Amino acid sequence: MKRITVLGSTGSIGTNTLDVLGRHTDRFTVFALTAAKQVDLLFKQCVAFKPQWAVMTDIAAAQELKDRLQAAGLTTQVASGASALVDVAQDEAVDVVMGAIVGAAGLPPCLAAAAAGKQLLLANKEALVVGGDLFMATVQEGGGALLPIDSEHSAIFQSLPDDRSSWARRVDKIILTASGGPFRTRDPATFQDITPEQAVAHPNWVMGQKISVDSATMMNKALEVIEAHYLFGLPPERLEVVIHPQSIVHSMVQYHDTSIVAQLGTADMRVPIAYGLSYPERVTSGATPLNFETLSQLTFERPDPARFPGLQLAWAALKGRPGSTAVLNAANEIAVDAFLTGRIRFDQIHVVNAETLGANWSGQTDTLEALLALDVDARQLAGAVVARLS
Repeated sequence: MKRITVLGSTGSIGTNTLDVLGRHTDRFTVFALTAAKQVDLLFKQCVAFKPQWAVMTDIAAAQELKDRLQAAGLTTQVASGASALVDVAQDEAVDVVMGAIVGAAGLPPCLAAAAAGKQLLLANKEALVVGGDLFMATVQEGGGALLPIDSEHSAIFQSLPDDRSSWARRVDKIILTASGGPFRTRDPATFQDITPEQAVAHPNWVMGQKISVDSATMMNKALEVIEAHYLFGLPPERLEVVIHPQSIVHSMVQYHDTSIVAQLGTADMRVPIAYGLSYPERVTSGATPLNFETLSQLTFERPDPARFPGLQLAWAALKGRPGSTAVLNAANEIAVDAFLTGRIRFDQIHVVNAETLGANWSGQTDTLEALLALDVDARQLAGAVVARLS
């Protein structure tokens, strides 16, 4: 019986994780659930899974949850604040941690889980984009396991040999697939008219607002390229992106003999989640099996740099000075929020990201504290660009 902490249980990845866990109550039990402010949903999750701990980063929300749990006669203990996230991630009672908190806020608890040697299921790409070398070194020192949950990185992991030491020697390149989002065929000249409602309407996946906007700009793929670099140890020039609108082939690995191994499946996040939870075994996920008889076509195309200029920032950041990937991530979070709140246009997201990455910033990357300080500075720089554009 594995004991699970779900960081970010009320988000898309978190709710899908609980769906899979609920199908295998003989194999998993929930130790802790965490959220920011969604009291109603976290309360329902606590009723269903009866975790030992529930954490809310918002203090007022935590108090409301505590009162409701007590009134319902549940014994789940409630804690609040960022430090409580770290506590439930590294608790000695925990076997597996699902890192599903969106943004840089997920870095400290995921880093704590890695240091404590947990089996860490990483859906928070920002932890690697911001933490990079520090994060991977912590995983190695902690002695635990790091399993990617993003559908693309899970697909790559499933397509690689079991012997990690042979990856660089046997693999020619990694090919990440992208759906192209809702604006794959839209005229870039009209991008300034795109509304937040249009940007969050993804054609294939049901996701949160921020990641949906990232998919529309393909900044999600830029971040995934950076993540793949750290996860799989290949240099930037051996990482490639192709657009695959059907989202059936989730990513591919090309070997030196030119053969390609790919992972295919329906567009359902429960598949990589179930794989991560049960690794190295496999359990049912609840997803609908792929039916080849109903597939009309599988198509692939190169990303259009005029339509998706942000994608190239991945390679620029990886080849830039230390801290560049953290700066890019911070800028993007500020830019997307500014777009969703109506302060900048859709096409100006890239302007904020590019100008912040190219600004005269400096910082250290060798400790968590230094990375978080760099993150703060980068957000201020990005905020200044937003203010100028507003």
